[in-house]
Amino acid sequence: MTAHISEPRLLTAEGWRDYALLDSGHGWKLERVGPHTFARPEPQALWAPATPVDHWNEDARFSPAADEGDERGRWRFQRPVPESWPIAYDDLRFLARCTPFRHLGFFPEQSVHWRWMRERVRPAAQILNLFGYTGLASLSAAASGARVAHVDASKKAIVFARENQTLCSLEAAPIRWLVDDALAFVQREARRGMAYDGIILDPPKHGRGPKGEVWRIEQIGELLHALAPILSPPQSRATFVIATVYAVRLSFLALQRVMAQALGHLGGRIEAGEMALRDEAGHLVPTAIYARWDRPGR
Repeated sequence: MTAHISEPRLLTAEGWRDYALLDSGHGWKLERVGPHTFARPEPQALWAPATPVDHWNEDARFSPAADEGDERGRWRFQRPVPESWPIAYDDLRFLARCTPFRHLGFFPEQSVHWRWMRERVRPAAQILNLFGYTGLASLSAAASGARVAHVDASKKAIVFARENQTLCSLEAAPIRWLVDDALAFVQREARRGMAYDGIILDPPKHGRGPKGEVWRIEQIGELLHALAPILSPPQSRATFVIATVYAVRLSFLALQRVMAQALGHLGGRIEAGEMALRDEAGHLVPTAIYARWDRPGR
């Protein structure tokens, strides 16, 4: 039994009302998030914008740190912006905020995975969300009736995620919020004989676990191989794995191949490609690469 390798796909986020990509170019993008507008660096926007970047009338602009290795930077506000404000996508309600790492508390392109996942989540399914950040994938799965284990190395991110849980009125949902190292957690779950029906992972380029564990994106193959035992116990009901990778010199073809080596023996199919956002002029801005494994009909 070997997984079928699908043709590459381009996934474009659709259906947003509280988010819009207004313009992009010359290394920047202009976005609307709820009632506020932001200019953020976008290294892949090599083209000329519709309106010169210096003429954008944003509420705040993120200035990167002088050290290219430092992900932190500084927001420069032209108009007042609250510490956080509520926005929504489908039936999910959550908080946006200006973080020191230029992020806004969510990644709009990830909505393509939330909808795809919901089509595959059964009531009472066991879902694992690794590098779960502010919890939107976890909450989307829980809203579909799943039992979720949400893992992130940052206590602060989990505090944000629990605020989003309250905003979604999902306080009673069966979600375990776990501050842990993703790879170490998966390895322990395998030793315990635990099994999951679906797994989501959105690893950073590099990071540290709560006990100083070091994560580098080059470990993605090791992590994907570590998932196989918790997806393939006897009578497995596993239906999907979603992996998204940002801001690395890595092709989706490489991600697809390593996923095929790690999970291909489970059968099903594996697709991979790029993710993008569409601006108001209809142009696409690439955001990430992805690979997804699923077993239709399970």
